[in-house]
Amino acid sequence: MKAWLCENPAGVAALQWKELATPEPAAGQIRIAIKAASLNFPDLLIIENKYQMKPPLPFVPGTEFAGVVDAVGEGVKGFKPGDAVAAFAGTGGFASHACIPAALAMPLPPGFAFEDAAAFICTYATSHHALIDRAALKPGETVLILGAAGGVGTAAIQIAKTAGARVIAAASSDDKCQRCLQLGADATINYSGGNLREELKTLTEGRGPDVIYDPVGGDLAEPAFRSIAWRGRYLVVGFAQGQIPNLQLNLALLKGASLVGVFWGEFAKREPKHNAAMLGELAGWYAQGKIKPVLDQVLPMEQLPAAFERMASRQVIGKLVLRYT
Repeated sequence: MKAWLCENPAGVAALQWKELATPEPAAGQIRIAIKAASLNFPDLLIIENKYQMKPPLPFVPGTEFAGVVDAVGEGVKGFKPGDAVAAFAGTGGFASHACIPAALAMPLPPGFAFEDAAAFICTYATSHHALIDRAALKPGETVLILGAAGGVGTAAIQIAKTAGARVIAAASSDDKCQRCLQLGADATINYSGGNLREELKTLTEGRGPDVIYDPVGGDLAEPAFRSIAWRGRYLVVGFAQGQIPNLQLNLALLKGASLVGVFWGEFAKREPKHNAAMLGELAGWYAQGKIKPVLDQVLPMEQLPAAFERMASRQVIGKLVLRYT
């Protein structure tokens, strides 16, 4: 097999494209012949030794991928060679093959493109868990989505619209805002040059958004939270800006608002049946054309360093995908 190997977590430059022995699946595992893998922000943190999960060295990075089962380990039920699957496994995706626990694999229905499937689980599961489960989003409510042109942001736009909400998409450039409108957002805010609070006041007629979806953190958090509607729900999804904000808790008191943590990975571990049902619903929405991953670029697997460079530039709209042929 071929794989990008991390022997020294010193960043992208330390990765090496190598030929390795193809692994055999252990009991309870399946081996996947990988067709496509996507980049997620934790992929960069892991190879820089900055992520909470620190795999033993050496390891193959790549949290999310899709392909075809080509071998099954002892005791595996429900999968056989030839089955199309997607997986969010933590590591192993930037390669031609990976062995993973069968429980981590999502069966793909007919017609689910591998490139879409590789960019599907993390962003759509996170956004569905956030908006539908944690925020209990209702039709007619207004959602503010920060970082709306990114992977989870574009997924959140589509899921919120499917749920019947009004979407205000906030992004860092006019081009990104325009793309959000094309995805179904009702209004946009370019927060790199505008006043977030004033624009929210105008767009909501002074009421504020009912739900705020925040994968960005940093200096956007406080003005966004100060703008929230009465009984609003503020979803803490991540900190792509790098800084964890310090919010004054009196803001929650004054608005009767809820500060809600969103940790899809832990939800999937603790509530596997609910997670499986959610993924099934999302797969159905994909088949119905209600949701579809936004792919910024699809590059050959060998061009992983170039993909990381584009990710670091913060110009990506949607997800970057690597294809292995």
